[in-house]
Amino acid sequence: MKAHRLLTVAMLAAAAACGISPTDVQDRGNAPTTRIPPPSKTIYLLKDGRLILEPADVDNDTVGSLLGALFDASTKPLGDRDTALRGFTYIGIKDSLNPIQRDEVQLPRTSTLTVYIRGEGTLTKLGKAQIVCTAQQDAAFEQVKIVRENEDRPSRTEGRYTCGELK
Repeated sequence: MKAHRLLTVAMLAAAAACGISPTDVQDRGNAPTTRIPPPSKTIYLLKDGRLILEPADVDNDTVGSLLGALFDASTKPLGDRDTALRGFTYIGIKDSLNPIQRDEVQLPRTSTLTVYIRGEGTLTKLGKAQIVCTAQQDAAFEQVKIVRENEDRPSRTEGRYTCGELK
């Protein structure tokens, strides 16, 4: 009886194999990936009253260094290009992530970048566009808020913008 059972188990095992032999692991190419373009080392200047992208002389591609280069350009001769930021100084930036609320579905968080400047006179729409569009080359920033710091008066918000609104 034992031999009969062993023979039955062996036949069932052979039938279950179905004649397919195992293979080694096979390489079928790279895993699917998404390529994110590197941040740009460019700033927005003006040519014939329109925004144009120009290479920036910066060591890195952080928003702070790009905005520094944008305002530095306003103190130099630009040839056939121009800037609406003459007379304004870049002070710094502050990133404010919108906090996740309790029990909120975790979606990608958006951020507002606040750019602090100093200067007298009117900050024109083209000047605002230069700041906002240069900053929003970093896709992490949904909006850019511009705040004018004054030495002898309270600070004043120039507004919150997206590049698309100002172009």
